[in-house]
Amino acid sequence: MAGTARSAVLDEAHVGDIRGALGTIRLDDHAARTTLSAKFKTLLAVVGPGLIVMVGDNDAGAFSTYGQAGQVYGTKLLWTLLLLIPVLYVNQEMVLRLGAVTGVGHARLILSRFGKFWGTFEVIDLFLLNGLTIVTEFIGITLAAGYLGVPKILAVLFAAGIIIATAFTGSFRAFERIAMFFCLGSLLLVPLYVMAHPSAASMASGFTTPALPGGASTGGMAAVMLLVIGIVGTTIAPWQLFFQQSYVIDKRITPRFMKYEKADLWIGIVIVVVGAAALMGTTAVAFAHSGAQFTDSAGLARGIAAYAGHVAGALFAVALLDAAVIGAFAVSLSSAYAIGDVLGMKHSLHRGLGQAKGFYALYAALICGAAVIVLLPGSPLGLITEGVQVLAGVLLPAATVFLLMLCNDRAVLGPWVNSAKTNAFTGAVIAVLITLSVVLTASVMFPAITASAIFVIMAACAAVALVGGGFALVHARRSQRATALADAAVLTEVAEMAGAGTEAEAEKAADAALAPVDKLSWRMPPLSELPTPVIRGARRIGLLGLRGYLAIAMIMVIVKIVETALGH
Repeated sequence: MAGTARSAVLDEAHVGDIRGALGTIRLDDHAARTTLSAKFKTLLAVVGPGLIVMVGDNDAGAFSTYGQAGQVYGTKLLWTLLLLIPVLYVNQEMVLRLGAVTGVGHARLILSRFGKFWGTFEVIDLFLLNGLTIVTEFIGITLAAGYLGVPKILAVLFAAGIIIATAFTGSFRAFERIAMFFCLGSLLLVPLYVMAHPSAASMASGFTTPALPGGASTGGMAAVMLLVIGIVGTTIAPWQLFFQQSYVIDKRITPRFMKYEKADLWIGIVIVVVGAAALMGTTAVAFAHSGAQFTDSAGLARGIAAYAGHVAGALFAVALLDAAVIGAFAVSLSSAYAIGDVLGMKHSLHRGLGQAKGFYALYAALICGAAVIVLLPGSPLGLITEGVQVLAGVLLPAATVFLLMLCNDRAVLGPWVNSAKTNAFTGAVIAVLITLSVVLTASVMFPAITASAIFVIMAACAAVALVGGGFALVHARRSQRATALADAAVLTEVAEMAGAGTEAEAEKAADAALAPVDKLSWRMPPLSELPTPVIRGARRIGLLGLRGYLAIAMIMVIVKIVETALGH
C-alpha cells in the first residue's frame, strides 16, 4: 500500500479509487468541487452507504412491525417516526465519520479500545442477532411468495441464490448497482399509499399528537410499549452501525467526501421514514374497524387487497419481497465485515472469491443457515420474528454507548471528535433508550401497568439521567481545563526554545506548534501506534453497570416473548 504506511486500514483493497454504482472518483483527484455539476457528480459517486443502510432498515421485520402498528393502533404511533429521525442521523453520522477517518471497522475498534470482553461480546451479539434477523428476512420472502402463488421452497432457494451471487461477483460496483436497484423497490410503498388513500387529517394527527393507546382491547399498556420498543428496534438496529462503518471503508470514502456522505445519509433517512409512514397509513385505513387480529405480513397483504384491490395486495407483496432481499444483503454483510475485521481476514467486495474465501464463506453461511431454518418444519418462526426487533431495541443502548465513547476518543478521531452538542444529544438518546427498556421490564413484571405508572417511571429515569448528565458536564469542563493547561505548557516550552529570539519569534513558533491540523487529510494512525486507553473511575463503573443492565433487560424480554408465545 504505497503512500499509506501510517494508515490504520487493515485491508489494502480498501485504498484506491471510489468506484460507486453511479460514478468514479480517482484516488489522485484532489480538485475542488466548485460548480453545481461537479458537486452533483461527486454525490452520485459517493451515494450508497447511507441509502443502502437506511433502505435495508425497512426490511421484512419492519414491514411486520409497522404493519402491526397500523392495523392495531391506526395512525396513533406515527409520532414515533419523527422522534427517530434525529436519532437515526446522529447515530449513523458518527459511524460514517468513524469509518472515513479510521479505516477500521466498528468491532475492531471496540476490541482495541475496550478490551477482549466487550469486543468478543459485541461480535458474538452481532453475529447471533444478525443470524436471527436474516431468518426474519426469509420469513418475509416466504410470506410474500406465498401470497403471489410461488412455492415456498422455490422462493427461498431462488432468493438465497440471488443474494449470494450478487456479493460473489468480486466487483464492488456490481454489488452496489444491484443493491441500489433493490433500493428503488422500496418506493413501491408510495403508489400503495396512494391506492389506499388514508385520511390526511388522521395522518397529520398521528404525527403531531403523541399518544400511547394502551386500551384493554389492544392488549394494555404492556403491549403498546412492547410495540414501541419494537419500532425503535426495527428503525435503529445495532447491525446498521457495523454495516455503514465497514461499507464506507470498503467504498474507500475518506474525510474529503464527508459532506457528500452525510447528504447520502439524509437521502436514505427520508426514504425510510416516508416508507414507514406510508406502510402505517395504508394498514391503518385498510384495517380500520375490521376487528381483525394481527397475524403476519401475509395477513396484511390480504387485508390491503380486500380494501384496495388485488393489485394493491400484490404491490405490497412485491415490496415486502424486495425489502427482505435488501435487508438480507445488508445484515449478512455487516456480520462478514465485522468478523473479517476482528480476525484479520481479507474482507472486501473489491476482492474475488479466491482472494477472500473466509469473508465470502461467512456471508454465504449466514444466508444458507437462515434459508434452512425457514424451510425446516416446526421452526419457531413466530417467536424469532417477534423477538428480533425487541432484542435489537434492548441491545441498542449498549452499542450507542460504545459509539459515543469512540467518537470522544481523540487518539481515534483526532480533530473529528464529537462536539459538545452531539455528546449532549447522544447522551439524551441513550437515556431515552434505557428508559424504554426499563418500561419494558416493568410491563413484563406488571402486565396491568397503567399509563400514569409508566410516566412515573419515565420521570424517575429522567431524574437519574439529569444527575448523570450533570456529572458528565463537570467532568467535561475539567477535561477542557486540563487541555488548556497542557496547551499553556506547550506555549511555555516553545517560548523557552525560542530562547534568545524576539518575542515575535517566540509567538510565531508557538503558533506553529499549536496550529490546527488539516481535518480533511487527517487519518487515524495504525492501532498499534495508539496509546493504550485507561478505563477507570466513572467509565469503569458505567461499563459494569451496562453489563448488569444488559443481563436484566435481556432476561425480561425473553420472559415477555415466551409468555406471548404461550398465550399468557
